[in-house]
Amino acid sequence: MSNETAVQSPARGRVAFGATAILAAFGMVLNLVLTALGTYPSTQTVPTLLGFNEPGMAGMPGRVFDFLSYFTVLSNILVAVVMAMLWRDPQRNGVVFRVLRMDALLMITVTGLIYWGVLAGGVELQGLEYVTNTIEHTLVPIAAILVFLVFGPRGKFRVSTVFAALILPISWALVTLVRGAVITAYPYGFIDVARYGYGSVLVNIAGVAVFGVIIGLVFLGIDRLLTRTGRAK
Repeated sequence: MSNETAVQSPARGRVAFGATAILAAFGMVLNLVLTALGTYPSTQTVPTLLGFNEPGMAGMPGRVFDFLSYFTVLSNILVAVVMAMLWRDPQRNGVVFRVLRMDALLMITVTGLIYWGVLAGGVELQGLEYVTNTIEHTLVPIAAILVFLVFGPRGKFRVSTVFAALILPISWALVTLVRGAVITAYPYGFIDVARYGYGSVLVNIAGVAVFGVIIGLVFLGIDRLLTRTGRAK
Protein backbone atom coordinates (compact mmCIF):
# COMPACT_ATOMS: atom_id res chain seq x y z
CA MET A 1 0.00 0.00 0.00
CA SER A 2 1.46 3.40 -0.98
CA ASN A 3 2.02 6.36 1.32
CA GLU A 4 -0.32 8.37 -0.88
CA THR A 5 -3.27 6.46 0.49
CA ALA A 6 -2.03 5.38 3.89
CA VAL A 7 -0.27 7.01 6.81
CA GLN A 8 2.75 5.27 8.24
CA SER A 9 1.40 3.40 11.27
CA PRO A 10 -2.11 4.91 11.52
CA ALA A 11 -2.31 4.33 15.28
CA ARG A 12 0.94 6.21 15.93
CA GLY A 13 -0.11 8.88 13.48
CA ARG A 14 -3.34 9.50 15.38
CA VAL A 15 -1.45 9.74 18.66
CA ALA A 16 0.97 12.26 17.12
CA PHE A 17 -1.84 14.31 15.57
CA GLY A 18 -3.81 14.33 18.82
CA ALA A 19 -0.80 15.18 20.99
CA THR A 20 0.13 18.11 18.75
CA ALA A 21 -3.46 19.38 18.80
CA ILE A 22 -3.51 19.21 22.60
CA LEU A 23 -0.15 20.96 22.88
CA ALA A 24 -1.22 23.84 20.63
CA ALA A 25 -4.61 24.15 22.32
CA PHE A 26 -3.08 24.10 25.80
CA GLY A 27 -0.65 26.88 24.93
CA MET A 28 -3.42 29.03 23.46
CA VAL A 29 -5.89 28.47 26.31
CA LEU A 30 -3.29 29.20 28.98
CA ASN A 31 -2.13 32.31 27.16
CA LEU A 32 -5.73 33.49 26.70
CA VAL A 33 -6.50 33.06 30.40
CA LEU A 34 -3.36 34.93 31.44
CA THR A 35 -4.14 37.68 28.95
CA ALA A 36 -7.83 38.01 29.83
CA LEU A 37 -7.04 38.25 33.55
CA GLY A 38 -4.26 40.74 32.94
CA THR A 39 -1.95 38.50 34.99
CA TYR A 40 1.19 40.11 33.62
CA PRO A 41 0.61 43.79 32.80
CA SER A 42 2.00 44.83 29.42
CA THR A 43 5.36 46.58 29.43
CA GLN A 44 4.82 47.89 25.92
CA THR A 45 6.30 51.37 25.44
CA VAL A 46 5.66 51.92 21.72
CA PRO A 47 2.27 53.70 21.53
CA THR A 48 1.41 52.35 18.08
CA LEU A 49 1.79 48.68 19.08
CA LEU A 50 -0.90 46.64 20.86
CA GLY A 51 -0.76 46.38 24.63
CA PHE A 52 -2.31 49.54 26.03
CA ASN A 53 -5.46 48.46 27.84
CA GLU A 54 -6.98 49.39 31.18
CA PRO A 55 -6.18 47.05 34.09
CA GLY A 56 -8.77 44.70 35.54
CA MET A 57 -12.14 43.79 34.05
CA ALA A 58 -12.44 47.09 32.18
CA GLY A 59 -9.51 46.20 29.97
CA MET A 60 -10.43 42.53 29.43
CA PRO A 61 -12.26 42.97 26.07
CA GLY A 62 -9.38 44.96 24.67
CA ARG A 63 -6.81 42.43 25.87
CA VAL A 64 -8.78 39.55 24.34
CA PHE A 65 -9.21 41.35 21.00
CA ASP A 66 -5.49 42.15 20.99
CA PHE A 67 -4.68 38.51 21.79
CA LEU A 68 -6.72 37.28 18.83
CA SER A 69 -5.01 39.80 16.54
CA TYR A 70 -1.60 38.13 16.61
CA PHE A 71 -0.43 35.96 13.72
CA THR A 72 1.14 33.62 16.26
CA VAL A 73 -2.24 32.95 17.84
CA LEU A 74 -3.94 32.37 14.49
CA SER A 75 -1.26 29.93 13.37
CA ASN A 76 -1.35 27.97 16.64
CA ILE A 77 -5.15 27.79 16.56
CA LEU A 78 -4.98 26.52 12.97
CA VAL A 79 -2.47 23.84 13.94
CA ALA A 80 -4.73 22.73 16.81
CA VAL A 81 -7.79 22.53 14.54
CA VAL A 82 -6.06 20.75 11.64
CA MET A 83 -4.33 18.26 13.92
CA ALA A 84 -7.60 17.52 15.69
CA MET A 85 -9.21 16.89 12.30
CA LEU A 86 -6.40 14.50 11.38
CA TRP A 87 -6.71 12.78 14.75
CA ARG A 88 -10.33 12.01 13.93
CA ASP A 89 -9.51 10.93 10.37
CA PRO A 90 -5.82 10.50 9.43
CA GLN A 91 -6.82 10.16 5.76
CA ARG A 92 -8.98 13.28 5.65
CA ASN A 93 -8.86 14.88 2.22
CA GLY A 94 -10.57 17.48 0.06
CA VAL A 95 -9.52 20.75 -1.56
CA VAL A 96 -10.35 22.93 1.43
CA PHE A 97 -8.64 20.62 3.90
CA ARG A 98 -5.50 20.43 1.74
CA VAL A 99 -5.28 24.23 1.84
CA LEU A 100 -5.84 24.30 5.61
CA ARG A 101 -3.16 21.61 6.06
CA MET A 102 -0.70 23.68 4.04
CA ASP A 103 -1.76 26.83 5.91
CA ALA A 104 -1.04 25.17 9.24
CA LEU A 105 2.43 24.10 8.12
CA LEU A 106 3.29 27.31 6.34
CA MET A 107 1.99 29.72 8.99
CA ILE A 108 3.42 27.94 12.04
CA THR A 109 6.80 27.71 10.30
CA VAL A 110 6.74 31.44 9.51
CA THR A 111 5.72 32.08 13.13
CA GLY A 112 8.71 30.21 14.50
CA LEU A 113 11.25 31.56 12.05
CA ILE A 114 10.21 35.21 12.29
CA TYR A 115 9.97 35.07 16.06
CA TRP A 116 13.43 33.60 16.56
CA GLY A 117 14.98 35.48 13.66
CA VAL A 118 13.46 38.93 14.25
CA LEU A 119 11.30 39.37 17.34
CA ALA A 120 12.78 37.28 20.17
CA GLY A 121 15.44 39.79 21.17
CA GLY A 122 12.88 42.44 22.10
CA VAL A 123 10.46 40.22 24.05
CA GLU A 124 10.22 40.54 27.84
CA LEU A 125 8.59 37.59 29.62
CA GLN A 126 7.35 36.91 33.13
CA GLY A 127 6.33 33.75 34.98
CA LEU A 128 4.05 31.48 32.97
CA GLU A 129 4.67 33.59 29.86
CA TYR A 130 7.89 31.57 29.48
CA VAL A 131 5.73 28.45 29.20
CA THR A 132 3.22 29.83 26.69
CA ASN A 133 5.93 31.52 24.64
CA THR A 134 7.96 28.32 24.40
CA ILE A 135 4.91 26.30 23.39
CA GLU A 136 3.70 28.80 20.77
CA HIS A 137 6.98 29.73 19.14
CA THR A 138 9.12 26.62 19.58
CA LEU A 139 7.37 23.40 20.56
CA VAL A 140 4.32 23.67 18.30
CA PRO A 141 6.32 24.65 15.17
CA ILE A 142 8.76 21.80 15.75
CA ALA A 143 5.98 19.30 16.50
CA ALA A 144 3.89 20.34 13.49
CA ILE A 145 6.82 19.95 11.10
CA LEU A 146 8.01 16.64 12.58
CA VAL A 147 4.50 15.16 12.48
CA PHE A 148 4.20 16.16 8.83
CA LEU A 149 7.57 14.60 7.99
CA VAL A 150 6.89 11.33 9.79
CA PHE A 151 3.14 10.78 9.42
CA GLY A 152 1.97 12.91 6.51
CA PRO A 153 -0.59 12.23 5.12
CA ARG A 154 1.22 12.13 1.79
CA GLY A 155 0.43 13.18 -1.74
CA LYS A 156 -2.15 15.81 -0.82
CA PHE A 157 -0.43 19.02 -1.95
CA ARG A 158 -0.34 20.74 -5.34
CA VAL A 159 1.29 23.98 -6.50
CA SER A 160 -2.17 25.52 -6.42
CA THR A 161 -2.44 24.48 -2.75
CA VAL A 162 0.57 26.64 -1.88
CA PHE A 163 -0.88 29.77 -3.46
CA ALA A 164 -4.38 29.14 -2.12
CA ALA A 165 -2.82 28.92 1.34
CA LEU A 166 -1.87 32.60 1.04
CA ILE A 167 -5.53 33.62 1.26
CA LEU A 168 -5.75 33.23 5.03
CA PRO A 169 -2.53 35.07 6.02
CA ILE A 170 -3.21 37.86 3.52
CA SER A 171 -6.72 38.18 4.93
CA TRP A 172 -5.17 38.46 8.40
CA ALA A 173 -2.92 41.25 7.14
CA LEU A 174 -5.84 43.15 5.60
CA VAL A 175 -7.97 42.85 8.75
CA THR A 176 -4.97 43.95 10.82
CA LEU A 177 -4.47 47.03 8.65
CA VAL A 178 -8.16 47.95 8.84
CA ARG A 179 -8.29 47.50 12.61
CA GLY A 180 -5.01 49.38 12.97
CA ALA A 181 -6.40 52.31 11.00
CA VAL A 182 -9.27 52.48 13.50
CA ILE A 183 -7.36 52.06 16.77
CA THR A 184 -3.93 53.29 15.57
CA ALA A 185 -2.20 50.21 16.95
CA TYR A 186 -0.71 47.11 15.34
CA PRO A 187 0.49 43.71 16.62
CA TYR A 188 4.01 43.88 15.13
CA GLY A 189 6.48 46.56 14.19
CA PHE A 190 6.85 45.40 10.60
CA ILE A 191 3.13 46.09 10.02
CA ASP A 192 3.01 49.36 12.00
CA VAL A 193 1.61 51.81 9.45
CA ALA A 194 1.54 54.65 11.98
CA ARG A 195 5.33 54.55 12.24
CA TYR A 196 6.46 53.42 8.81
CA GLY A 197 3.64 54.26 6.40
CA TYR A 198 1.69 52.05 4.02
CA GLY A 199 4.47 51.85 1.44
CA SER A 200 6.99 50.21 3.76
CA VAL A 201 4.37 48.03 5.42
CA LEU A 202 3.02 46.71 2.12
CA VAL A 203 6.57 45.90 1.02
CA ASN A 204 7.08 44.02 4.29
CA ILE A 205 3.83 42.09 3.81
CA ALA A 206 4.81 41.23 0.24
CA GLY A 207 8.20 40.03 1.47
CA VAL A 208 6.61 37.76 4.08
CA ALA A 209 4.18 36.46 1.44
CA VAL A 210 7.07 35.56 -0.88
CA PHE A 211 8.83 33.92 2.05
CA GLY A 212 5.66 31.97 2.73
CA VAL A 213 5.44 30.79 -0.88
CA ILE A 214 9.04 29.57 -0.71
CA ILE A 215 8.32 27.65 2.50
CA GLY A 216 5.15 26.20 0.98
CA LEU A 217 7.03 25.04 -2.12
CA VAL A 218 9.65 23.42 0.11
CA PHE A 219 6.92 21.49 1.92
CA LEU A 220 5.40 20.55 -1.45
CA GLY A 221 8.78 19.27 -2.65
CA ILE A 222 9.30 17.28 0.56
CA ASP A 223 5.79 15.83 0.26
CA ARG A 224 6.40 14.69 -3.31
CA LEU A 225 9.81 13.23 -2.45
CA LEU A 226 8.44 11.28 0.52
CA THR A 227 5.46 10.14 -1.55
CA ARG A 228 7.74 8.74 -4.29
CA THR A 229 9.97 7.14 -1.64
CA GLY A 230 6.96 5.47 -0.07
CA ARG A 231 5.77 4.13 -3.41
CA ALA A 232 9.21 2.70 -4.16
CA LYS A 233 9.22 0.61 -0.96
